[in-house]
Amino acid sequence: MWKKIYSYFKRYPAQQKVVAAMLSYGLSVKKGKIFCGNIELSASKMARALKVDRRAIITTAETIMKHKELREFFSDLMPTSNFKEAASKMGWGVIEIIPKDASMPGILANVSKIIADEKISIRQAIVDDYVLKEEPRLYIITEKPLKGNMIEKIKKAKGVKGVATY
Repeated sequence: MWKKIYSYFKRYPAQQKVVAAMLSYGLSVKKGKIFCGNIELSASKMARALKVDRRAIITTAETIMKHKELREFFSDLMPTSNFKEAASKMGWGVIEIIPKDASMPGILANVSKIIADEKISIRQAIVDDYVLKEEPRLYIITEKPLKGNMIEKIKKAKGVKGVATY
């Protein structure tokens, strides 16, 4: 699916950059405008943030609206909070999993089971898409920081190459 989406923008690097940002942030397109949730975003401010011409933002939205397949997909995207950086302020734990092979099924399940077996709740889990990210990661935010013995168990879980805690 990602190849198909990017195929519409293959000759336009600036538009590819816009699409990548939209996918990363969960930005949608409705009526030719780009939104974060129900907040309409300014094309010029987006362009400045992405270091592209404002016309690349507008043209990307127009291209998405022009093609039913793109329109249907991008109209349903939604942003989501990522508690990774703020978790410590709440007393939560953050563990970053570096996968051996991010396309391997079960990494999240294996790590979640280790955490659940210790009766610790998971507040949030965010998995990078292995097609969209060059070095995808799994981030798990727990109700409290994990102890060293749990980290060691997680390091040995199937599919886990490395672990970092915050």
